[in-house]
Amino acid sequence: MTLEKYIDHTLLKADASKAAIEKLCKEASENHFATVCINPVYVKKASELLQGTEVKVCTVIGFPLGATLTNVKIFEAKQALQDGAAELDYVLNIGDVKNGDFDNIKKEMAAFLVLKEDNPNLVIKVILETCYLTQEEVSKVCELAKEAKIDFVKTSTGFGSAGATEEMVSLMKKIVGDEVEVKASGGIRTTADAKKYIKLGATRIGTSNGVGIVNLTEDTAGSSGY
Repeated sequence: MTLEKYIDHTLLKADASKAAIEKLCKEASENHFATVCINPVYVKKASELLQGTEVKVCTVIGFPLGATLTNVKIFEAKQALQDGAAELDYVLNIGDVKNGDFDNIKKEMAAFLVLKEDNPNLVIKVILETCYLTQEEVSKVCELAKEAKIDFVKTSTGFGSAGATEEMVSLMKKIVGDEVEVKASGGIRTTADAKKYIKLGATRIGTSNGVGIVNLTEDTAGSSGY
C-alpha cells in the first residue's frame, strides 16, 4: 500500500516556529504528501514554500474548540483562501450537537459550501471531535454532512480527550458511504495505525509523524496532539 497521498502532514502546535514550518513543507514535498495541515497564521508562508510542488496547503478553522460564531469562521476561512489554502478543516460547534441544534449545523455547513462558488477545487472537511459525541450524535452529523455534500468528515482535532478510534471511523464510513470521504486524525503515529484506518475506509490520515509512517521508521516526533 502506497501511503503518501493519504497523509496530511500536520503541525498545529501553539509554539510552531517558522523554521518548523519550513521543515514540515520540505518533508511534505520530499515525500509527496497530500497536504501540510497548519494553523492559519502560516498559510501564506507554506503556500510560498510549496509553490510549484504537488503538495496542497490545508488549514484549520474555528480550531480547536469550534465554539466560534459561523460568520467569524467564514471570515477566517476567506482569509485563509486568500493566503493560499486549498483545503479547510473546520471544527463544528460541538455545543450545537449537544443542544440538538442541528439546524445550526446545517446552516454552518451551507455557509462553508458557498465558498466553493469562487473556489471550485476547494476541499472542506468538518471535524466532529468524536471523543465528545455519542454514536447517535456522530451518525446524525455524518448524515447532515452527506446531505450537504461536504467533502470529508474528520474524527478529531488531536486536542480533545481522545483521537481517532476504530469504532468511530467504522461508524462514520458506514453512514457516509462513498458520498463523503473520511479523515482519521488524532493519535495516529505508526504505519500500522495508518493502514488500519485506511482499511476501515479513511482516505486521508492526519498525523505529525507522516515521515515515519511512510518510511516505516519508529515514531521519533514525540506527542504533539496529532
